Amino acid sequence: MKQRLLTGVLAAALFLFLVIFGGLPFTVFVYVMGSIALFELLRMKKLKFFSFPGLISLLLLWLYMMPDKYHFFDAKMEVTIFAVLILLSYTVLVKNTFTFDEVGFIVLATVYIGLCFHYFIEIRNIETNGLLYIFYACVVIWSTDSGAYFVGKSLGKRKLWPEISPNKTVEGFLGGIAIALIFTAVFQLFAGLPISYPVLLVITLVLSVFGQIGDLVESALKRHYDVKDSGKILPGHGGILDRFDSFLFVMPFLYFLLALFS
Repeated sequence: MKQRLLTGVLAAALFLFLVIFGGLPFTVFVYVMGSIALFELLRMKKLKFFSFPGLISLLLLWLYMMPDKYHFFDAKMEVTIFAVLILLSYTVLVKNTFTFDEVGFIVLATVYIGLCFHYFIEIRNIETNGLLYIFYACVVIWSTDSGAYFVGKSLGKRKLWPEISPNKTVEGFLGGIAIALIFTAVFQLFAGLPISYPVLLVITLVLSVFGQIGDLVESALKRHYDVKDSGKILPGHGGILDRFDSFLFVMPFLYFLLALFS
């Protein structure tokens, strides 16, 4: 427990410092987190990160994560197709020791991690209130997690999805949403985001739901590949995917919802 607490405090302090600082240091931080997350996901599938397919996936990941100001997204489809063709050609060269299924896994893993972390960077780079929106996302995710845990532990009776995550309950799922709505209302009193309360609460509801879905997706991945944690880089907490599973779902939805309601 002491190790878990110490790791949590240090990791949170580093995370918040870089979020507040922003700019290139934050972008580099996100790139490192994304690269480690990709390594963890490939390892679940028992694919070598330090290999030709691993190198292609890493380069594609970095391109997907690139901030919009560099205009890479204008050619994202072309680059993705080019990478797929290279990987498919590689299956022939190695006589199917690297297969079509593994090409599909690598491409999906890269798109999933790369695009989701990309929106992490894009939200922080919003000129007005970018930092506050990151804090808002943290409030929603962390309050949802805490609410789901404590409500589920005290009131939980009906299992939410026992085949995927045996300990999660329907009561915890709903409790996480309720606590997120309460914390959002309090946060808005101090933050003053340029969004009306009704709209902000609707956004919070959506983010809280999809944040919990992101957690379930990570649980499903680990159960399918029979691993306890995605990694060991954070003692007592697991890997980067274990800590950022909700963020990977929340950030794209937050970006799209902000664009919709702004």
